[in-house]
Parts: sequence; structure tokens; C-alpha cells
Amino acid sequence: MRELSGDLRHLSINSATARNQLTLPAFIEACARRGIPAIDPWRDQVHAVGLTQVARHVKDAGLALTGYCRGGFFPAVDAAGLRAALEDNRRAVDEAKALGASCLVLVAGALPGALCGTPAHRNIGLARTQVMDGIAATLDYARSLSVPLAIEPLHPMQAADRACINTLEQALDICDALDPSRSGALGVALDVYHTWWDPKLTAQIARAGRERLLAYHVCDWLVPTRDLVNDRGMMGDGIIELKKIRSLLERAGYAGYVEVEIFSQAWWTRPADELLDTCVARYQTVV
Repeated sequence: MRELSGDLRHLSINSATARNQLTLPAFIEACARRGIPAIDPWRDQVHAVGLTQVARHVKDAGLALTGYCRGGFFPAVDAAGLRAALEDNRRAVDEAKALGASCLVLVAGALPGALCGTPAHRNIGLARTQVMDGIAATLDYARSLSVPLAIEPLHPMQAADRACINTLEQALDICDALDPSRSGALGVALDVYHTWWDPKLTAQIARAGRERLLAYHVCDWLVPTRDLVNDRGMMGDGIIELKKIRSLLERAGYAGYVEVEIFSQAWWTRPADELLDTCVARYQTVV
């Protein structure tokens, strides 16, 4: 395993981790000041500032982008909705290209309307078919711009409203169907929060290999978890075997960044300096 305690060269911070404390420009500056070499910004935060301005901030700070969050949410109730989703994903690819992101992270989407509390239907099989079709269509465009797509499987607790792709195995099945040559154009973003529980995780990480492992996100799973989305733990505060999972990825050939992504109402109330300094300390000791 790589030794992380000596420096921060493999550390990335997802901008959602400090979204309540810092604007995106302030977040970029805070990371650069600490010697954190990479970030992963969210689209809404980029749009709030402006794509050109963010690209300039990132370049001036000398930061790499370990991803761009997010594309996806492909399922819809009608043809117009499906077209709108594809158009939005093309825009996301364009933005990822303009920013120089290493990949566009895809959160698949699930039952249309479920995120607002009113699902249009219960047919998760249809949703999964629409996800496959949407990724296939987006892949052609993303490939033309050399922007890899990273499918992020989400925990089954979010299967109805956020992502009907819920295991690494499912995500890799899509990759193998749409990119059988393992070209590097399509892979996965593995988030420990969503995948730590999976009894097939070891085998599926080995199956993914270097070509499919495009991004790696870390946080922790708290016991108890009080909110399905916004109660992630700081690394070391929960029960995920962080070093074990990283060892599996690195054994499979992953040599990329370790990206901290924490959605936490508790941490969002703390000062930004405390939050970021704790991320750095835990990255060096428990990840």
C-alpha cells in the first residue's frame, strides 16, 4: 500500500465537504493554501460562480480535478424528459472538459419524481434500462471529447430516488456491455459509503482493475446513521475498514487520488478550517 502519512500528493477534497462554509473560490483557495493538490467540484457550485471563472481559479491555484460532480439522472417519464436528460449530460461533459476534470461522475437516477416524493411509477427495471441507454448515448459524446465517464453505484437505501445502480457489480456489468475493450472511456467511481457493505466487494474491485477504477471517494459510516444522505462520518469515526478497502483498490492497480467526500450536517456546522484540517489529519492516519 502507498504511504499517505508523509505528504498530501494523493489527497483530493470534494467541494461538497465544505459546501455550507465556503464558496467554491474560497474552497479552492483554502485547499491550495494547505497544499491539497486536487479537488472535485459540484456543478451547482460551479454554476453559481461561472464556468470560466472557476476554470481560471483552478488553473491559478495549480489544482487537479479528480472528477466533476455530477452527470446522470437519466430516467424520465416521456421522450421529452429523456431528451432533456441527455442534453443536460452533454452540457456536463462540456463543463468537465472545460475544467480539465479527470472524469465526469454519473449518479444514475432512479424512479422519476421519487426525489421529490412523488414517483411516477414503480418499474425499477424500466429505470435501469433508461440508465443503460442514457449512458450509452452520453458515452459516444464523451468519448469524442476524451472525457471518461465514472458510474457511481449508490447504497441500496437510495435505489428509489437517486440511483438504481446499487452495486459495483451492476456498474461493471454496464461498463462491460458498453465498453468491452476496457478503453478507459467508461469506469466507476467507488465511494466507500455506498459500497463497504457489499459481500462481493473484494471480487468486484479485482474485476474492475486499473482501467475501470476512475475515482475513489472516502468518508465513514456512523452507527447509528441518523440521515440517509447527510450524516456521513469523518474517516475514522465509523465502522468502514478504510485501509483494507484502499489496499484492495491498490492491489487492483488503482494509483489515483483519495477523494474525501463528506455530506454531514454535523460537520457543516463546524468552522471550515477545523473541517479541512481534520480531513488532512485523518487522510494521513486512518485512510
